[in-house]
Amino acid sequence: MSRFNEYRVMWVMVFFDLPTDTKRDRKNAADFRKRLISDGFVMFQFSIYMRHCPSAEVATVHINRVKSFLPEKGQVGIISITDKQFGTMELFVGTKEKKEKPEVCVQLELF
Repeated sequence: MSRFNEYRVMWVMVFFDLPTDTKRDRKNAADFRKRLISDGFVMFQFSIYMRHCPSAEVATVHINRVKSFLPEKGQVGIISITDKQFGTMELFVGTKEKKEKPEVCVQLELF
């Protein structure tokens, strides 16, 4: 099996709905987003961030890292899907205009 097989390569998606009622809540939400970005996640939609991972093992590392900095308030969901599943997604802007899929990344591993 190829090292970069569409069934082995994973996408980790983090969905969240965090409170922003107080200044402290807004700071916590901003800190959570900043930590996602510093771990290599990119914004897919406003409260959905995603990260490309070359394997399920690497995805598990990043999932555990996100779990380590979960905010005290709000809801956070994490899902990992294969590149094959991600490739079946249909994206739309408005009601009829189909959007191009994000460019697939190939990450260089140094280990």
